[in-house]
Amino acid sequence: MDTALVWFRRDLRLDDNAALQAALAAHDRIVALYVHAPEEEAPWMPGAASRWWLHHALQTLAGRLADRGAALHLAQGPSLAALRNAARAVGAAAIYAQRLYEPAAAERDRRVAGALQRDGIPVHFVSGALLAEPPAVVTGAGTPYRVFTPYWRTARALLRPRAPWTAPPRIPSTTLDGALPLAAFGLLPAIRWDAGFTTAWQPGEAGAQDALADFLGAPLREYADARDRPDQVGTSRLSPHLHFGELSPNQVAHAVLQAAGRLGTGARQGAEAYLRELGWRDFSQYLLHHNPSMADTPLDPRFERFAWDPRDDHAQHRWQQGRTGIPIIDAGMRELWSTGWMHNRVRMLVASFFTKNLRQHWLDGARWFWDTLVDADLANNAQGWQWTAGCGVDAAPYFRIFNPVTQGLKFDPHGHYVRRWVPELAGIAVPLVHQPWQDPDLLRRTGYPAPLVDLADTRAAALAAWKSLGG
Repeated sequence: MDTALVWFRRDLRLDDNAALQAALAAHDRIVALYVHAPEEEAPWMPGAASRWWLHHALQTLAGRLADRGAALHLAQGPSLAALRNAARAVGAAAIYAQRLYEPAAAERDRRVAGALQRDGIPVHFVSGALLAEPPAVVTGAGTPYRVFTPYWRTARALLRPRAPWTAPPRIPSTTLDGALPLAAFGLLPAIRWDAGFTTAWQPGEAGAQDALADFLGAPLREYADARDRPDQVGTSRLSPHLHFGELSPNQVAHAVLQAAGRLGTGARQGAEAYLRELGWRDFSQYLLHHNPSMADTPLDPRFERFAWDPRDDHAQHRWQQGRTGIPIIDAGMRELWSTGWMHNRVRMLVASFFTKNLRQHWLDGARWFWDTLVDADLANNAQGWQWTAGCGVDAAPYFRIFNPVTQGLKFDPHGHYVRRWVPELAGIAVPLVHQPWQDPDLLRRTGYPAPLVDLADTRAAALAAWKSLGG
């Protein structure tokens, strides 16, 4: 009987897992292996919130495998040594893994595959992380897209979600001696700040399936209109499950289109709007694939000489703590700290405030998100911050500076979101809840801080800095 290694990375599921499917189709049995090698992802090693999620995702994957008569074997990196040792120990005929696109991971995979190939052990990287592989989506001239709308037009025409594969009830496997316990990775925080995470999330494949099922009803029907409302349950909240591969994008797209067909017109509109958001996720990976320095370097080279203000630790700490005195900004930052997640509309607002009103370098904000988001994804994080800062290829014009007061009034019109996360303002009505500095006595009475900066003055200064680039 021949054996294959299945190298789990960010495909922590059994259903619709292309690497597992390919290995089971071509070999008699498999060994499931996860290699912990965060240093190989430097300089963007997983942050604290991601490590918390990874611990629980690995724990639940191990349980799912055990239910099918198999085991999840854990090893410490370097990846090449761990894979080579495991392959030799079980006499593996091949190794299967889902393809990754981050520059450090892609370079590592090329190095590992070359070395193991020389050992006589082929490594097969299969698709499964995206709706469309980057080489498949090109312009008529055969070059990469740099703007989302034409990119998505081409990618959407290629989209043909298939019925997802279901994991077999029994997975033929063999054992690997010397595997580590999960605690050896030290993924959980030493000081337990994660109580809010436990309340907000259920990491793992079962939690992902439950979250998808919850979305495929009223939220999908209302998604096109409600997705920008942080005061409502208007989004899927699938981003961390997708990042860790507890669901495949194919599973999600297939389920969304099937549900839309059952639910009617409103759901079809919601489905197209949601597929477009999945397209943005793909586009971020696409940009990183074609621009490997994107995580650290502005895609608009003019911003190499942009006049960012000197790093202001006091202002950055106030922003991180949700104490800027701008209610919807503070609500978002407190939601992030409590749950490891923030509504996408609010992510744009807090990033705009950081880069435009505080005029702090976008990389400082990106690093904070990287450490505190459970769905921290290198491509999405870099693309999102560059878009908001104005230095991305598909960015809104730099002069689009979000006004957090008008945005709050539009997207949190009853003030529910602000009052939930900023309890100092719990008894304050709209519109004052979005601009409490209009009543100085209210600030004295509640203890809520005055604004860190003047929104109009800092907007003007940001525009002047932009114009100095020739904008």
